Amino acid sequence: MGFDFNSSIFKNRRQRNTPLLAAHRGVCGANIPCNTLLAYKIAVDQGADIVEIDVAKSKDGQFFAFHPGMEFAYLKCGKLISDMTASEVLATPIKNSDEADTHYRIPALQEVFALLKDKVYINVDKYWTDIEGITAEIRKAGVEKQVILKTSADEKYFDDIEKYAPDLMYMPVVQRVDNISGKLKSRNINHIGVEVVFQSFNDGGASTDYIKSMHGKGLLVWANSIIYDERDVLSAGCTDDVSLEKGGDFGWGVLDGLGFDIIQTDWLSAAKQYFTKKLKRS
Repeated sequence: MGFDFNSSIFKNRRQRNTPLLAAHRGVCGANIPCNTLLAYKIAVDQGADIVEIDVAKSKDGQFFAFHPGMEFAYLKCGKLISDMTASEVLATPIKNSDEADTHYRIPALQEVFALLKDKVYINVDKYWTDIEGITAEIRKAGVEKQVILKTSADEKYFDDIEKYAPDLMYMPVVQRVDNISGKLKSRNINHIGVEVVFQSFNDGGASTDYIKSMHGKGLLVWANSIIYDERDVLSAGCTDDVSLEKGGDFGWGVLDGLGFDIIQTDWLSAAKQYFTKKLKRS
């Protein structure tokens, strides 16, 4: 089911009986690398509500969909995109899961926006790479009503967002929830919620009371079942891995039970199947 992007994301979420699912860097695997046009297309085809993308900037000022700092893993070219020209970026093959070269290339940010326009919400991560420049790219593509911007909860980012993108949807990534929403609501920022990182269920962001209070304010709360690094706990062990090993009730279902509105996953199809079956059981 598609979204009415002229309506609020909170209203669109309330029309669903299950959390919105965000496809982390698209849907990838085997010979299809993440953060590629095909990975994003697959995510849309498999029914993602949100497609998460990362943004990197070449040394000559061009924007690409790539996770800065992950060149060593996916390109193995010995250089960061920030040290490469746009021509070099476009000429560099992305490695597959066996570290062999593929024909896939890093897509320009405008290509990604054109692919996803009017289809899904677009989570623009690494927005702090260049808040002014990325905002201009968003407006150029005409996807203002679809994008969800993310940064850490840093006042210097709030200042730039208020200056360049006060109308665009924004969610800070937080570990300590404190009164971050109160601070943002006092500013000229389109604050729609928070992405919460929590190591245990005793953390404030994992509290059902906190999540209910956010809902009472018309705000959403986002959790991650993805794993970047097993040493970094993002959701108190409610991961894709445990959901696939033991069953969704032990991972995705726990996050749903706590009241989270959005779950970011690397296993979109499996998560969707779990929630479809869960609805039938209820």
